Amino acid sequence: MFWCHGFRVSVVGRQARTLGVRGVLLGLAWGLAMSASAATPDAVELSYLETLVITGTREERRVTDTPIRTEVVSREELEKTHARDLREALENVPGLQLREVHGKSGYEVWLQGVSADRVLILVDGLPVIATTGSSVDVTQLSLLDVERVEVVKGATSAQYGSAAIGGVINVITRPVARGRGAALSLSGGSHLSQNPTGEAWDISQFNGHGSASAGGERVRWRVSGSHMHTDGTSPEPSSWERPGDEVTRSELSQQLEWLPTDALRLIARAGWYEESGESRYVFRRPGLSVNQYKLEDVTRLRGSLSGRYTPVGARHWHFDLLHEQLQNNTDKFSPTGVFDQRRAELGYSQAALRAEQSVGDRHRLMLGADYRRETLEQTKDGVSELNADSVWRDSRELWFQDTWMPGGYWHFMEWVAGGRAQWDSDFGFHFAPSVSLRMDMLKSDQLDIYSRLSWGQGYRVPNLKERRFEFDHSQLGYVVQGSPELEPERSNSYQAGLGLTLGRHAWAEANLFLNRINDLIQTDLDPAATAARNDGVQVYRFQNIDRAETRGLEASLGTRLAAGWQLMAAYTLTEARDRQTHEPLTRRPRHQVRLGLDGEMGVPGFSWSLRARQQSSELVSTESGARSPGYTAIDLKLNQDINRQLRLYGGVNNLTHQQRDFSDANDFGPVAGRFIYAGVRLLFGNQANKE
Repeated sequence: MFWCHGFRVSVVGRQARTLGVRGVLLGLAWGLAMSASAATPDAVELSYLETLVITGTREERRVTDTPIRTEVVSREELEKTHARDLREALENVPGLQLREVHGKSGYEVWLQGVSADRVLILVDGLPVIATTGSSVDVTQLSLLDVERVEVVKGATSAQYGSAAIGGVINVITRPVARGRGAALSLSGGSHLSQNPTGEAWDISQFNGHGSASAGGERVRWRVSGSHMHTDGTSPEPSSWERPGDEVTRSELSQQLEWLPTDALRLIARAGWYEESGESRYVFRRPGLSVNQYKLEDVTRLRGSLSGRYTPVGARHWHFDLLHEQLQNNTDKFSPTGVFDQRRAELGYSQAALRAEQSVGDRHRLMLGADYRRETLEQTKDGVSELNADSVWRDSRELWFQDTWMPGGYWHFMEWVAGGRAQWDSDFGFHFAPSVSLRMDMLKSDQLDIYSRLSWGQGYRVPNLKERRFEFDHSQLGYVVQGSPELEPERSNSYQAGLGLTLGRHAWAEANLFLNRINDLIQTDLDPAATAARNDGVQVYRFQNIDRAETRGLEASLGTRLAAGWQLMAAYTLTEARDRQTHEPLTRRPRHQVRLGLDGEMGVPGFSWSLRARQQSSELVSTESGARSPGYTAIDLKLNQDINRQLRLYGGVNNLTHQQRDFSDANDFGPVAGRFIYAGVRLLFGNQANKE
């Protein structure tokens, strides 16, 4: 499959009046006609239609059957597109925007126009610490032994609590298989004329990934590691500035599984991650231009213990224990020496327990309890940047979910209702409900038409940095101060969709979305504090100043044209505005298009894939009206399977060489231009024998 499941059409308000139900139905009819004409008796079935997902409901369901809409980046897609980290895995998901983390070399994820610090990133259902204290850098999550990536948009699940207003992205790793096996993948590539060395055919980026596993009847173990280095990229290699940072990333993980009985599984995971990066830039002020650079080091330690007790016909029990510690150190340098030496340490711990019980033939009940604790320490030049030496918060949460299949005359529908009660150490009690409905509108051997409706309340507690942190950039003319008096954000998310499948050869889906956030936290100028400084430095402060709304239209379809050939297309329309001022919100492109084509050329074992991404211009400043230009990027992926053990692969990223104008501060197009690479993958033992 291409990137995910979902044919989205989202029209709210004015869009609904413009396109209306007629437009949605015409779009579905067109997609069905295209699929029907393309699917031949010899066409291979779409494997994605049988994909099992768990993120929306914590139960394994087929992707088209789950009441809470879930999109999937499958293992097949990860392998054919050579995705090495979560950013590359998500690049072609409709309705998703990848943006550079401010002041960092990495990227963050926005969903349906909702910003990244309101999107929860999980690995096997457990949260990942945000490097910046606000949003997760998805380039730091390599795809070690990943089975699939699941995406749930909007606050329509009662499962995950605070920080999931915009949605949830869950990375699902593969269980350790029985038998012995190993895998090794090596690749290298060049940015050609934009290599920092100035030599077009130097290998400016190297990636390596390996794993080995051994599994018996009761005990199974796997160890995996990866290493990546890039010299960065520079349109003018002879200049000091380097828009694409030099970065080295290394990771090591292990997973140990013990199955003392057929009903009990215990899983222990441990991981180590290290990153070092160098950013080069020119500090410019009137009459002053200074070459500077920044060194940043990140170390992440993560350990978890999970248990699953699932006896046949009885109550199921699940528990998870997690602790993660992250250190982030930065040092800035100028010709006069080192400055702005920052040292940050973030901690996160979680204990979770849930029980599942079937009640008769109609209900499946879940009840869960979570305890979470976050800590933060941060200094600049040895002095705390917080309003204390260290800060912390904890929360205790109870949640429930009832999956109800009425049966009888109402056999065509399924309800999922739930809620989460949260007590926070700083903000007290809050309750957030949600409900989702799936209905079969037409079901036959060849054609299934179904609809989904979801509503959920979101609740986001201000993070520790927003309340306690002072980001001092007075040498650049500003500081950003935390506000202890901040209130939590609250949201309502509405999703309404219509989908169909044609046999096992084609699919289409349409979805309307509306996300409304109250007490949105943003930075705003504090005139009184600025005047009190009397040094010209502007003081910004985190404040609950806005009520925001995002709404739009997402649409996609996919079909097997013939054996080995597959076509996919998606379109997203997004509108985002401040509900108080009615001004549009910045950095949300109105239009996005995703296209994909997979094919074979008649050579045994050879396949190719094209992935195209297009987005319209986006507003950068409401005051000046400045916009970042739109762009189109195309990737070409090639795979040649010599046998089950050996694959040769390569490709060209950004084939069209779309790149921002670095002289324009309002241009946020791609940083890197064309990148060409080649690699080899070797499989041994049960890795080579997988189906």
